[in-house]
Amino acid sequence: MSDPPTLSLGALGIGTRFDRQSAVEARQAAREIEALGFGALWLPEALGREALSQAALLLGATERMIVAAGIANIYARDAFAAAAGQKTLAEAYPGRFLLGLGVSHAPLVEQLRGHRYEKPLAAMRAYLDAMDRAPYNAVAPAVKPARLLAALGPKMLELAGERSSGALTYFATPEHTARARKILGADRLLAVEQDVVLERDPRKAREIARAHMAFYLQLPSYLNNLRALGFGDGDFAGGGSDRLVDAIVAWGGVDAAAARVHEHRAAGADHVCLQVLTAEPELAPRREWRALAAALLGRN
Repeated sequence: MSDPPTLSLGALGIGTRFDRQSAVEARQAAREIEALGFGALWLPEALGREALSQAALLLGATERMIVAAGIANIYARDAFAAAAGQKTLAEAYPGRFLLGLGVSHAPLVEQLRGHRYEKPLAAMRAYLDAMDRAPYNAVAPAVKPARLLAALGPKMLELAGERSSGALTYFATPEHTARARKILGADRLLAVEQDVVLERDPRKAREIARAHMAFYLQLPSYLNNLRALGFGDGDFAGGGSDRLVDAIVAWGGVDAAAARVHEHRAAGADHVCLQVLTAEPELAPRREWRALAAALLGRN
C-alpha cells in the first residue's frame, strides 16, 4: 500500500489550461492564483504543453502553492521518465509538486499519439510497478513524493487507494464523490475537479457549459460513469440535457459555485479544484478567479 498523503492542498484549488497564453502570461497568472489564496494549481495534459515541464515553469514562478500535474498521461512518457521527473521536481520544490497520473482515452492515445491503448487498470498497475522499480541516481527528495490517480470507476479508485496517495475525479457529481470516498477509505486524499460558470442567465450559462462538455461526452469512460450515476443516452446528445449540464457544471454565480463546493466537501472531498468556463476560453479567467477568491476565501 502507498503511504498516506503528505501534501497539504488546502480546501480549494484552480484548474486551468495555459496553452493559449505565453509562458510569461502563464507565470503571471500563476502568481495571481497563489496571491488569491488558492492552495493548488492543477495543470491538465492534452495536446498542448507537456505536464512536468510546465509544472517546473510555474513552480519556479511561485513560492508556496502546490502545482499539480492533473493529469499527466501515462502514454506521454515512460514510467522511468515519470519517476525521474517527479523526484526531480519534488527535490527542487519540497512539498510543492504533486504528480497525477491517468490512462487518458483510446482515441487520444491511438489516433493522435500512435500508441496502442491497453486495458486501463492493467496498464496503470504496470506503470506504477515500473515507476516503483525505476532507478534514480541523483539527489533524492527528502520525503517520498506523493502521487494521485485519475479515477472514476470502482476498480481504478481501489487501485488509487492501494498504490497512491489518493484520487482526482472529474466530470462527476457529489453523489459520485460520496461513492469515491467510500471506496478510497478515510486515509486517502480525494480531490474533485468541478467546472463552474459565473453566469446567471440560464441560456448563456448552459451554452458555455455545453461548448465545453461536448468533447467529454464523446469519451466512453465518462459516459460509463454517468450511466452509473443514473444518466442515459437521452442526456448525452447536443452537449448534454439540462439535467446533465446542471449536474456537472455549477452555474449561476459564485453562490452556485460555493454551494457545489459545499456538496462535494460534505460528500467526502478533501479538496475541490475549480475550473472556470467562460464564453472566451482563449483568455485566462482572471476576473472570475478573483470573484471566487473573494467569495470562497475572503480575498479581495
